[in-house]
This record gives sequence, structure tokens and C-alpha cells, in this order.
Amino acid sequence: MPLTIAQAAHRSDCPASTIRYYERIELLPPPARGANGYRYYNDVTIERLAFINRARSLDFSIAAVSDLLKLADHPHAPCDEIDRLLADQLASVQRTIDQLLRLKDELSEFQTTCEGGHAMCD
Repeated sequence: MPLTIAQAAHRSDCPASTIRYYERIELLPPPARGANGYRYYNDVTIERLAFINRARSLDFSIAAVSDLLKLADHPHAPCDEIDRLLADQLASVQRTIDQLLRLKDELSEFQTTCEGGHAMCD
């Protein structure tokens, strides 16, 4: 059963404005339109939207999501490009982890300094 944009937004937990944006940048196909001009979405589009949301929540860039979707639309294409995208994302995650570990160490050191009666902490 086709869904309106409000229903699609509710079902996907994605704002209608974001759905329209994804249509403009062609991450989502143009929706069917009713005689009333309303957009109507099918289950395939909702699944695609769920994939986009999952990828974005994992910090994949819009460009990377677009590349992944293009590859998904051509399932018999070689996996080299997917492997590259995933390697890039893993490297990005590792950089973030390294930055967070450095921040943790700095905060722990600062906390230790304050516990020792540092003038800034009085």
C-alpha cells in the first residue's frame, strides 16, 4: 500500500524535509504522484530510505551512500568499489576512535590535576 510522505516519514523516522532532500539529490527515486499531487512511496523506497538512514547513522557521507546505492542497484558489479568504500569508512572510524582516546587521556589527566588542588579548580 502506498504511503504519503507523512506516513513514510513516520515509518522511517526520517523528516519529510530530509526525504524531499534525498529525492532532489537522487538518493531516492522520484515518487509516484497522485491526482492530488501528493507523493506516494512504496515499500522498496522505504527500504532504500532505511538503508540511507543506517548508513548516515554510521557516518557514511552522502557521496559514499550514493556510491553504495549505485553499486546495490547493480548487484553483479565487481566488489572492488564496495571494498574501497568500506576500507575508507573503517579508516575514518579508527581516526575517530584514536581522537576520542586522546581526548579521554587528556580529560583524565586534567581530572587528576584538579583532584590535586589545582588553582583552576578552586
